[in-house]
Amino acid sequence: MTQTLHLAQALLPDGFADNVKLVVANGTITSVDAGAQPGPDDERLAGLTLPGMPNLHSHAFQRGMAGLSERRGAPEDSFWTWREVMYRFLDRLDPDDVQAIAAQAFVEMLEGGFTALAEFHYLHHDKDGRAYGDIAAMAGAIAAAAEETGLGLTLLPVLYRFGNFGQAPSVHGQRRFVNDRDSYLRLIEASEAAIRTLPDARLGLAPHSLRAVALDDLDWLAKLRPDGPLHVHVAEQMREVEDSLKITGRRPVELLMEHAELNPRWCLIHATHLSDGERDAIAVSGAVAGLCPITESSLGDGIFDGVRYRDAGGRFGVGSDSNIQIDAGAELRQLEYSQRLRDRRRALMAEEDASTGVALWRASALGGAQACGRSIGRIAPGCRADLVTLDDDHPALVGKAGEAALDSAVFAANALPLRDVFVGGRRVVADARHLAREAVKTRFATVMRKLLGAL
Repeated sequence: MTQTLHLAQALLPDGFADNVKLVVANGTITSVDAGAQPGPDDERLAGLTLPGMPNLHSHAFQRGMAGLSERRGAPEDSFWTWREVMYRFLDRLDPDDVQAIAAQAFVEMLEGGFTALAEFHYLHHDKDGRAYGDIAAMAGAIAAAAEETGLGLTLLPVLYRFGNFGQAPSVHGQRRFVNDRDSYLRLIEASEAAIRTLPDARLGLAPHSLRAVALDDLDWLAKLRPDGPLHVHVAEQMREVEDSLKITGRRPVELLMEHAELNPRWCLIHATHLSDGERDAIAVSGAVAGLCPITESSLGDGIFDGVRYRDAGGRFGVGSDSNIQIDAGAELRQLEYSQRLRDRRRALMAEEDASTGVALWRASALGGAQACGRSIGRIAPGCRADLVTLDDDHPALVGKAGEAALDSAVFAANALPLRDVFVGGRRVVADARHLAREAVKTRFATVMRKLLGAL
């Protein structure tokens, strides 16, 4: 199938251009022609069109528990008390519940400017911890939600074996996550089958964290799929760093670098608490730092050193993680504002005399594409036609174009002011509303009433 789109204005790899004609064949851009007049059969997109933003880290089921963890624990509240709330919530979920919750999250991602997702998927087993007859039943629920909503998917089945550094036993709340190597191999095979019918879907692998796997699992995983993406949680919390030092004698990123070859396949999720040497080594390796600024703020994780990491040439992208708020512009804004609060200066993630919104969008789209292992994140030949068109009549954008419009979309709108979203050339959002919004919302509401009634 071939289609032609005419974009009034678009962000191309070398900057903004007017009157951009795209030819798209089977979901992939085959040609880009700036300064072209629209043809009579072209589909015309007004406003400002951007490459869709990849979401490089999500736990889709957590959208169902958003807002349930805001009661202060005793004697204090932290990531670790939040984790107990999460364990209690997931105790009740079955695959149908997960599919309904994931579909709602995916609709909100598409309405928030995310066109692709790397789903860090660790909820595998039944409520008693035993595998389902189909060991990838939960992965199948994620795939079905992606198919229903049209979101591009990189599925990352997570290996989770232990409860802490030093191969400490897992705890009761983790029973639905745990696999040994043999069952994990079966999970990978079944997960690959689950995504086989999705257009341009990709399978990657993910050791959950250095707390949750044996150190020799890292090399084993890397060799299982020599060309696929590898994601890992690392150095999110100071307690994690302290435990790693106490038990192994190394900081988490030091430990990772000793037991795995960091390279562009890797995405290090959070990587919040780094020494200068760790930060620069990640940048040099070509790995991606997977930042989730809204969730990291919510959990009190700390502030990633984005300015010095960027100055070292580091690659990064953003993810919605716990899905308490799903909006690509809000993630970018929170990332920039965290740097401003720490350093008490402005426009820190851009080069001198450059647009902060453009710098953040472009870098995050490229880093997210790398982390997803897919040809996305640019409006260029050979890339999937994943597009987000901003509404230039929105109050935050009216009268603006190019850099000023994108800066305003990120920093001056309550939510990303989009109009249309295409994934692989297929329109999935029109006039800011997902085409399946009402059906997905109705099913989600039924599941949530059931789950909250049980709570």
